[in-house]
Amino acid sequence: MAKMIAPEDLRELIRSGLLSFPVTPFNHENTFDPHAFAAHLEWLSPHKIAGLIVAGGTGELFSLSPAEVIDVVKTARVSQPSNPVIAGCGYGTRMACDMAQKIESAGGDGILLLPHYLIDAPQDGIAAHIQAVCDSTQMGVIIYNRGNSVVSAETLEKLVEQCPNLIGFKDGTGDIDTVKRITVRLGTRLAYIGGMPTHELFAQAYRGAGIDTYSSAVFNFVPETALAFYTAFSKGDDATCDALLRDFYYPFARIRDRKAGYAVSAIKAGVALRGFDTGPVRTPLTDLTGEERQMLKTLISSADNVRP
Repeated sequence: MAKMIAPEDLRELIRSGLLSFPVTPFNHENTFDPHAFAAHLEWLSPHKIAGLIVAGGTGELFSLSPAEVIDVVKTARVSQPSNPVIAGCGYGTRMACDMAQKIESAGGDGILLLPHYLIDAPQDGIAAHIQAVCDSTQMGVIIYNRGNSVVSAETLEKLVEQCPNLIGFKDGTGDIDTVKRITVRLGTRLAYIGGMPTHELFAQAYRGAGIDTYSSAVFNFVPETALAFYTAFSKGDDATCDALLRDFYYPFARIRDRKAGYAVSAIKAGVALRGFDTGPVRTPLTDLTGEERQMLKTLISSADNVRP
């Protein structure tokens, strides 16, 4: 097994490029399909990325058992030995700590700490949760501001002093004010990742708040288009970004916005339309209808033509 990437090195790698957010395929028995997962990662592998975030939001962490998360990590580690493997991790503190330790043992390089389960919590409670998870592992930890787990700039500033392996901050709230306060206060101490659904729709606005990379869900099925956007974004080529938004991302968003949860379902459908055995999304999510799959198929077919 490859040696774990040191947290400070992982932070620099995250800053270096686009992050992939692969879906988790299921077989006809609705269990994780490692062969389909490895085949999809292999198809994506010619396209240079900064790292994999497996079993995250797009990878349906919320529908996976802890044991399945570990199987996903092991499969990613074996099939993509040269890529950093970051895994989704979450739920209550004890479960998250246990999951983090098992991800580390399975060959993970880092974790994306998704929100704790269900209940709102005060800042000191969220901070204690994050610190406990950081203390439980040697891996780099990225926290994800989203839902009921949102840290303030002041809380995060204290956490980075106490947690040397806290290396990243990902935002999925859309609260640009808080994001800007965090990037200004903490500077280069953290890597900053955009994490809005179909983040390309928000990337240019987030760049102004200090976030210059993101995880791309559409990379799952249109990697060339995703990288064309990221390359233009990195160069400050807003004209090319705007053209891609108009011709691909906005039409995709119209499909995605037809039903709650389609931010995941539409990505999985896109991978299936590329010929991979993804299986369905797990409940409570629902799959695209036949009409919606045809709409997505047409958009994918036009993707090569809309890249400037």
